[in-house]
Amino acid sequence: METTVNGEPRVLATDAALELIEEIKRDHPDILFHQSGGCCDGSSPMCYPANEFMVGDSDVKLGEIGGVPVYISASQFEAWKHTQLIIDVVPGRGGMFSLDNGREKRFLTRSRLFGGGEACAIPDVTVKAV
Repeated sequence: METTVNGEPRVLATDAALELIEEIKRDHPDILFHQSGGCCDGSSPMCYPANEFMVGDSDVKLGEIGGVPVYISASQFEAWKHTQLIIDVVPGRGGMFSLDNGREKRFLTRSRLFGGGEACAIPDVTVKAV
C-alpha cells in the first residue's frame, strides 16, 4: 500500500501535534499511532509505546509523522482510503490508554478528501509532511 496518493501523504501532522509527539518521546522514545475505530476512546488517534501495541496483520501503515508510524485497521482504511488524515492537538484529555492522556491536550484527527477539495474546513492550521 502506498503512503501517498497522487504525491500527497496519507497522513500529516500539525506543528502542535509534532510538538506533543516530541514531548511524549522524551518519556517514551519508541511510540506509534493507531487510528482508533471507535468503542471506548471514540475515533481518536491513539499513541502507544511501540513495544506495548501489537500491530495486526491486517493493519495498514498510512505513513509517519515526526518519525512515528501511523496505522489504521484494514476495514477502517477501506472506508477512509480517499481521505488524507491530519493529526492535530486540542485541549482536553487523551484516550484512556493513549500516551497523550494526562497532559491536558489530546490528539485529534482532521481530514480532507484527496482530489476532491476539503471534507472539513481546517482554519488557521499549518500542516507539514515529515
